[in-house]
Amino acid sequence: MRVVTEQRVTGQLATRRLVRVRRVAMASVWMAALAAGASGCAGKAADKPAPPPREVEVARLTPSEVRETGEYLGTLVSRQSVTVLPQVAGYVRRIHVRPGQHVEAGDALLEVDARQESAALESAQANRTSAEASLELARQTRARSETMHKEGLLSAQELERAVAQAEAAEAAERAAAAQVAQRQVQLQFHVVRAPFAGTTGDVLVRVGDAVGATTPLTSVAQADALEVSVAVPAERARTLAQGAPLEVLDGKGDVVLTSPVFFIAPQADPRTQLVEVKAAFRNGAALRPSELMRARLVYSTRQALQLPAAAVVRQSGQAFAFVVQQKDGQARVERRPVTLGALGEAAYVVEQGLEAGDVVATSSLHLLRDGAPVRPRPAAGAGASAGQAPSDGARATTGQAPNVGAGATTGQASSGRTAISGGSR
Repeated sequence: MRVVTEQRVTGQLATRRLVRVRRVAMASVWMAALAAGASGCAGKAADKPAPPPREVEVARLTPSEVRETGEYLGTLVSRQSVTVLPQVAGYVRRIHVRPGQHVEAGDALLEVDARQESAALESAQANRTSAEASLELARQTRARSETMHKEGLLSAQELERAVAQAEAAEAAERAAAAQVAQRQVQLQFHVVRAPFAGTTGDVLVRVGDAVGATTPLTSVAQADALEVSVAVPAERARTLAQGAPLEVLDGKGDVVLTSPVFFIAPQADPRTQLVEVKAAFRNGAALRPSELMRARLVYSTRQALQLPAAAVVRQSGQAFAFVVQQKDGQARVERRPVTLGALGEAAYVVEQGLEAGDVVATSSLHLLRDGAPVRPRPAAGAGASAGQAPSDGARATTGQAPNVGAGATTGQASSGRTAISGGSR
């Protein structure tokens, strides 16, 4: 029995060794097959030709003028605008104008009932006529008294009385004349006239309405000369000087007109901490007083590089640009980190990382890698916003890059914020 048990154990051990040998052999076969497949693929890859350089659009960076600007909401104010009030109390008898009518200086706007004042003027004129008659009589009496006094027929006391009466009559006549002039001026106040040429606003009263010295009747505004008023932050106002350009923009952001700043408030508003800035201009764009317009202040100008927005790639918050350089007779791209300033309409202001004359790729950026060969060609349409387009011959036969910067358009900023914009105007 013991011999049979030993034989069984020996058989089991032999079986296990055989299984292990088979497994090792199978693993060796698989490793050899994998190695052969890998070597075959490597041979095929080595036989495949390298892809041609990728064609990319490029632009050459050149310094150009950039402007530090701020865009705000401005209010148009007429340099001559008044609310017309009557100088007398009474009832409106006649209205001579309609809303929106153009009037000249001195034109009658409306009339206030003047019958009582007319009667008072007639009474003053009658008093003046009486005073003139009394003055004439007093002067004749004085003349006769002087003649009789010389002949010894009249005492000195009576002569002095005649002279005093004549002087009193003269004073009374002057007082009556002044009363007539006062009544005439007061009567003129019953006709409300335009103080200057302009356009009338809404007529706020009707015929028969009772008006007083504080009742607004209408308004007259002159739209030929306007002011634009904007409120800027106090810290920005400290960098602003009189004469700085202020541009009025339309709804599309196009410049309607430009005028220099003539007024910077000496103190900030205590509630808003904003400083009022004004510029005056001749209204040649049919603008209206009290109209709200976009206004852009130019704080400063300087020369700087501008990088097209299409040439910027970002990774983990860092901006990069692919700079095209010649290496070993082949154009290759170098992935270079850059520091960018404010964004205009189509280009960033370059603060660091690039130099004048660098050529940057502006297309197929997602397919480029650092050191990849490329075949540069000028960017189509460059010059409208990112740079100037090259000549037709350069575009057709050479890989010369267009210049970026000259002719760049102005960048926009939201209300109350500043922006860097490029391009001379």
